[in-house]
Amino acid sequence: MMCRIFLIISLVGWTRCQENQHMTAEEKSIIRDRVVEMFDHAYGSYMKYAYPADELMPLSCRGRVRGQEPNRGDIDDSLGKFSLTLIDTLDTLVVLNKLDEFEDGVKKAVTDVRLDNDVVVSVFETNIRVLGGLLGAHVMADLLRQRGVRMQWYKDQLLDMATELGHRLLPAFNTSSGLPYPKVNLRYGVQNPLSRTGTESDTCTACAGTMILEFAALSRLSGETVFEEHARRALDVLWERRQRGSDLVGTVINIHNGEWVRRDSGVGAGIDSYYEYLMKAYILLGDKVYLDRFNTHYSAIMKYISQPPLLLNVHMHNPTVSARGWMDALLAFFPGLQVLRGDLKPAIETHEMLYQVTKQHKFLPEAFTTEFRVHWGQHLLRPEFAESTYYLYKATGDHYYLRVGQSIAEKLNAYARVPCGFAAVQDVRTGTHEDRMDSFFLAEMFKYLYLLFTEKTQLPIDIDDYIFTTEAHLLPVSLSTTQPSCHGNTTESTGGAQEDEPFTHTCPSTESLFPNNPSFAKSIRDSYKYLTGVGRAVHPSPARETDFPLHDGGMEPLEFLKTMGISLTPLGDLSTGEGRKVLKGVYRVQLVAKVSPTVPEGEVLPHAVQLISPPFLGRTVLTAAPANFGLDLTTREHGVKGSLAKARPYTACAPIQNPAEVRGHIALALRGDCTFAAKARRLQEAGATGVIVIDRRAGSCSQETPLFQMVGDGDSDADVTLPLVFLFGRQGAVLTAAMEEHEKVDVLLAPGDKQPTAGKGDRSAAFDVNLPPAQEEVLPDRAEELTGEPCRCGEDPDL
Repeated sequence: MMCRIFLIISLVGWTRCQENQHMTAEEKSIIRDRVVEMFDHAYGSYMKYAYPADELMPLSCRGRVRGQEPNRGDIDDSLGKFSLTLIDTLDTLVVLNKLDEFEDGVKKAVTDVRLDNDVVVSVFETNIRVLGGLLGAHVMADLLRQRGVRMQWYKDQLLDMATELGHRLLPAFNTSSGLPYPKVNLRYGVQNPLSRTGTESDTCTACAGTMILEFAALSRLSGETVFEEHARRALDVLWERRQRGSDLVGTVINIHNGEWVRRDSGVGAGIDSYYEYLMKAYILLGDKVYLDRFNTHYSAIMKYISQPPLLLNVHMHNPTVSARGWMDALLAFFPGLQVLRGDLKPAIETHEMLYQVTKQHKFLPEAFTTEFRVHWGQHLLRPEFAESTYYLYKATGDHYYLRVGQSIAEKLNAYARVPCGFAAVQDVRTGTHEDRMDSFFLAEMFKYLYLLFTEKTQLPIDIDDYIFTTEAHLLPVSLSTTQPSCHGNTTESTGGAQEDEPFTHTCPSTESLFPNNPSFAKSIRDSYKYLTGVGRAVHPSPARETDFPLHDGGMEPLEFLKTMGISLTPLGDLSTGEGRKVLKGVYRVQLVAKVSPTVPEGEVLPHAVQLISPPFLGRTVLTAAPANFGLDLTTREHGVKGSLAKARPYTACAPIQNPAEVRGHIALALRGDCTFAAKARRLQEAGATGVIVIDRRAGSCSQETPLFQMVGDGDSDADVTLPLVFLFGRQGAVLTAAMEEHEKVDVLLAPGDKQPTAGKGDRSAAFDVNLPPAQEEVLPDRAEELTGEPCRCGEDPDL
């Protein structure tokens, strides 16, 4: 044991020594070459196994084509059958000096990619990945053409494609508020009878507020002002709808009336790039109003959300109250944004916290608690931590951040690399992989890692001439001076802006604002280097001893303790080491581990099924019970949305006879005849995106019957990946009646604390149910169609 402790201490000391060690030019060159080799493996695998598909499935070694693989819900809204990964990667090829591959990729994009596909896509993802990718690649192609060495055949084809795509996204802005719909059909727009979209009523703040860089660049490069005008209007609405007392914004907003649907406020998922684009819009476009707005929000963030090194979520109307006890991985971009603003100390503090979490879990989990435990173990190969590492190195010159970047690259190679690319990690605790390699991995991760280990003189472009979009695409900062702004579209001054601080209107400079003084960053980091306990010297904790005076032979107390998981051993007539004897009949227990608090068995977090399509529009909310298998809805920021379809047979205990109707829909299934997990598997095979199980007892109601948790059939239910909820009979009758009356019914599945409240107040409290989770009973007869009156029991105002 002592040897083992010594070895651990030695390794910790070696790691700390490595972290603080100066990195030579030769070492940087070796790591840079390794990053290039990793990129070649990822990009080469995509081109070999997946192109022209949107994404590579690295475990299956084939492309992911929308409609040919099981539906993943909102995740698939990034896929538009437009060779997403190729377009997202083009300007990365230039940064990595792969100019032959870039020219070949541009030719493929111009020849092969279509943007008029009959497919519903995310406006936000299509903007930042595809429109941004086309613009970044056009800027690079135009630069290479002007140099007269290559790309002489290029005639602005990528800009023409970007303009076409911009026009295909514009119908999303056809709302009374000016906030865009979250989805659009590339061929039919929104609200067209053939569009299959346009019923959405809300969008995330980042989704509406992350358009200005790409749309303004498109306007100034194409000369069509309409794009910048719409993006500016959306930002104006978000600014006008901020909470005036706190200057914070919420996470989800109604696109028709501008009312907040979710009022929790932070800097992570749902809001992140809204703040980023306010700051970068000032840098790219030179409009001071964006900086004024950013500084106003930033002061509120530092007052309420930033609790160094943590970044918490708070209620926007009551910002002294925390909204949740966990953080998400997307907030890892924020230290980089703080560097741009010139606020270095909190950037170093938060970055160090994130680094300590990665050392504890190998990667940054998708969500982790304020005690740095895993809340959601997935890691999608997100680049935000590498992004902030790059910014901090450029700001401080501290080689510590080179070592952090080295660690990122080595862990990707060790734990995410597979024969056909790099695979997302399904759970950082187990290291299991997911058949997924998102396009942002190539667009961002390798760009930031390569730049981290490359001198400016080694790059084919002057990187300081460009601003990074949130997807790391390169837009020239010269747009503010060399291209005309939108006439008649100057945003009004915000008023009430705080007095300017030094460097407020200056992009941070590594030569002046941040002198090359590594001791400055180190002095800040040292306070947080043992934050999660990783790296601290190992000292065995002394055993805590408790004497239990039990009567000799009194086995009842012993059996009672045994039921609590405590085993006792009589010590006999041995010395205690404290100069006294152990009395006969006295037992000693050594507590060698702390008992972690757990959720009491039977405590069930109520879930919700909310009817969101017309005429319901979110006003009808049905209380549902959760499942302990399948997709955990508490990890989905906006729940899972979908249209309803009734399974046939209704119990879903035999092969599904209507897969075409079920595919891409949330399926209704009747309880009974087989287990919950068996129903889920059959419906998942049929392509359903979620399952609502309805009680076969028509008169049952959530207000009269305790909620329970649906359980699967053991370890084998890990293959179920869609979400499941349970409705009692009368609540289920509301859905079936709605389906009979209306051609299409859309619902949102969400936990009670995430479901939009529609003005009814928060319903996040859990029910204490002194029952174990219920197993599904197997009933002998097939049930008939569920009938019954809508639930009127109890005092639930939503039913």
